[in-house]
Amino acid sequence: MTTSLNRIASLILTASIAVGISACGGGSTPSAPVVDTSGSASVVALKTIDTTVGSGVAVNTNNKVTVIYTGWLYDVKATNLRGAKFDGGTFTFTIGGNVIAGWNQGIPGMQVGGKRTLIIPSSLGYGPQGNGPIPGNTALVFDVELVSVQ
Repeated sequence: MTTSLNRIASLILTASIAVGISACGGGSTPSAPVVDTSGSASVVALKTIDTTVGSGVAVNTNNKVTVIYTGWLYDVKATNLRGAKFDGGTFTFTIGGNVIAGWNQGIPGMQVGGKRTLIIPSSLGYGPQGNGPIPGNTALVFDVELVSVQ
């Protein structure tokens, strides 16, 4: 009887640890973007992945920043989720200003010299109306390198 109770307690503890690890992302390995698995394969939450952590000044709200970036349409079937490239270059803007919400939420905390991938749901991008080569309701992937903070 005691052996059975010990086994049950051990299984419950193991399951609890597995759920806890799963809930917190499982450690330092970047987790997959949160996606809608109903068939649309659209991103439903902002995901940031630091590929290089900078060592300079950190970005805060209202800072003016300069970044080098490349933007792709999110494509669950494409390598690294990067579908068609739609834009790229150097861009200077103010955090909290006139950029998509995914940038205003995804760039703060970066440090100069850092590189970050942003996986942005449509709701934090261009929404149902889209913009130029970006169709409506399309998630986006940006690779961003922080050049300066003012």
